[in-house]
Amino acid sequence: MATMADVARLAGVSVSTVSHVINGTRFVADETRLRVLAAVQDTGYIHNSVARALVTSSTKSIGLAISAISNFYFADLVAALESQVRLAGYTLLLTDTHDDPDEELKVVQALHQRRVDGILLATEADGAGAPALRYLAELSIPTVLVDRCPTSRFDQVGTENVEASAHLVLHLAQLGHRRIGMIAGRESLSTSAERLHGYRTALTRAGLPFAADLVAEGHSNAAAAEQAVDSLMSLPEPPTALFVANNHMTIGVMRALDRRGVRVPEDLALTVFDDFEWASIFRPRLTAIAQPIREIATRSVSMLADRIADPDRPPRTVRLKPRFMHRDSCGCKR
Repeated sequence: MATMADVARLAGVSVSTVSHVINGTRFVADETRLRVLAAVQDTGYIHNSVARALVTSSTKSIGLAISAISNFYFADLVAALESQVRLAGYTLLLTDTHDDPDEELKVVQALHQRRVDGILLATEADGAGAPALRYLAELSIPTVLVDRCPTSRFDQVGTENVEASAHLVLHLAQLGHRRIGMIAGRESLSTSAERLHGYRTALTRAGLPFAADLVAEGHSNAAAAEQAVDSLMSLPEPPTALFVANNHMTIGVMRALDRRGVRVPEDLALTVFDDFEWASIFRPRLTAIAQPIREIATRSVSMLADRIADPDRPPRTVRLKPRFMHRDSCGCKR
């Protein structure tokens, strides 16, 4: 049977470096880590020792790595996932990635070190090359990407973002608006890119030109979104309508508009991605896209259970249809 020393000799590193790579206990440079993982595969060390132990002894625990837990949407998603994980007979271990790819790798490694049976991940990555995703793929850790779907290399469950965003923006165009601004989410996120694509798709369908100055970066948080509104409303010809790409940014947008004395929808029409509990009683009541949070949770946990039971099954991508919640902030007479 191959030993850790065999792996170290083949990779040309110390035994302690091999241990840190396998257990995720210390940062190891990418080049060294990949060399160690290649040696692990060549010697069969993981297959013959660590992986066999993982296969034969379940901890009945699932790890969840997710960012921005303060975001209402993610808080609701965490609650729904915990409920589904519990129903499936597992315990949920929750970690926060803090919107940081390096931190995401650390928490994924920490969950793996605790021998969770599988991992649910709302990744910061915009593709399969991110450190955490490479780690998960190289060690064949059962994983489902939740909410953000950047690569078909993994099982993933999320909302359909492009057409949903286009629906909100086209709705504003059909009300006669010709300068429709957007508060966009953090550029590195797959959901942000998809919602921006939906915005541009709607403009094309409405015969409106895309104007880069009408898209302001809200960085997926309230404070940045507040500054983005100030930027848009200071334009020589400000927008008459806004599309906000997530609910955390909606808070900053409403704060900025209130501070500037801009009334919604009398002075500015507003549509937002993400519904939340108080959106229907907020004044004005917000016209929004409601993501199917419970269905996302149910499908994600079910898919992870399938992956744990059959690690070699082909990866699947599931996109769920959201609901259009037609209320008052868009300014039309319903």
